Amino acid sequence: MGPLAGFRVIEFAGLGPAPFVAMLLADMGAEVLRIERIGFADPMGQTHDVLNRGRKRLSVDLKNPAAVPALLKLLKSADALLEGFRPGVMERLGLGPEPCLAANGKLVFGRMTGWGQFGPLAQRAGHDINYVSLSGALHAIGTADQPVAPLNMVGDFGGGAMLLAFGMVCGMLEASRSGKGQVVDAAMTDGAALLMTMIYSFKANGQWSDKRADNLIDGGLPIYDCYPCADGKWLALGPLEPQFHRLMLDKMGITDPEFANPWDRDCWPALRRRLSQVVLSKTRDAWMAIFADLDACVSPVLDMNEAPLHPHNQARGTFVTVDGVVQPAPAPRFSRTPPEIGAPPAPPGRDDTGVLLSWGFTQTDIDLLRTQGAVQ
Repeated sequence: MGPLAGFRVIEFAGLGPAPFVAMLLADMGAEVLRIERIGFADPMGQTHDVLNRGRKRLSVDLKNPAAVPALLKLLKSADALLEGFRPGVMERLGLGPEPCLAANGKLVFGRMTGWGQFGPLAQRAGHDINYVSLSGALHAIGTADQPVAPLNMVGDFGGGAMLLAFGMVCGMLEASRSGKGQVVDAAMTDGAALLMTMIYSFKANGQWSDKRADNLIDGGLPIYDCYPCADGKWLALGPLEPQFHRLMLDKMGITDPEFANPWDRDCWPALRRRLSQVVLSKTRDAWMAIFADLDACVSPVLDMNEAPLHPHNQARGTFVTVDGVVQPAPAPRFSRTPPEIGAPPAPPGRDDTGVLLSWGFTQTDIDLLRTQGAVQ
């Protein structure tokens, strides 16, 4: 029922951000078929790989000569293809953009890499921390003493997968009008740089220092930071506007004159010491009992066990449980075509015959491919 219902996408199994793109498209209603090599196993050893939810699987021997014509036949019924290999891998398999677009001129060919399809580093190995490091983002995140890797959300999932998902939907929308497909080249390092647009704007206007923890929203400003509570849990403060700032001070019982102008950098060390002292005087739950119903921009720092239980997250259904696995629900929300989570990942091989039949293959075609060893 999602907004992408009716679209068909072929996903070539990979790691991390590419499966996340496929999950996003499937959550939004697209029919996504995941192509896995025979014997494919999750290198992380996950029993419940939430990233693979909502789509069927087809096991194929990608190096078998009979596999290429079969996959090109599949692509004739697809709107888009998604792959996350190093540049050149799909070409060596005989499934690069040229033969795929020849088979289906409206195909959107989505490519997810760290460095992009071209450039001096295109063939270089790397991980999220490497891609983010070239964008300026990693240098800006962390303590005053050192950069800190921001999980893998800035490069892999934010700058990579989210941008490719957006790019593929843009490509499919354009193809529906022009009748022509194209290649979408999504590089995590490009996307991480794009996510830094506002910070680069601050820098251009002289409002951003290259020192970490020296700016308004990087932990430099004392009233925009996290502080430990009496029970070892943490409180997040962010009252940037005067009215929120005054309310926070009032409820914390802070009357120190230095807080009259929190933007005065000379006062920052004193403000930080005082806030640390005050927040440490109560438990996190005690603070939240004080601030729960107030517009003071004060919130608890929840761990992954606590977040699904928070009343706001429960009211919005931000997290769901599928087959006993707690996981984030599809987002964003649509008023008329709501997205939904499809079935959890099926065992390899279970869907093969039904999938091939639904994508235009006959039983004779399937039997031949099995005899040739092209499919499981």
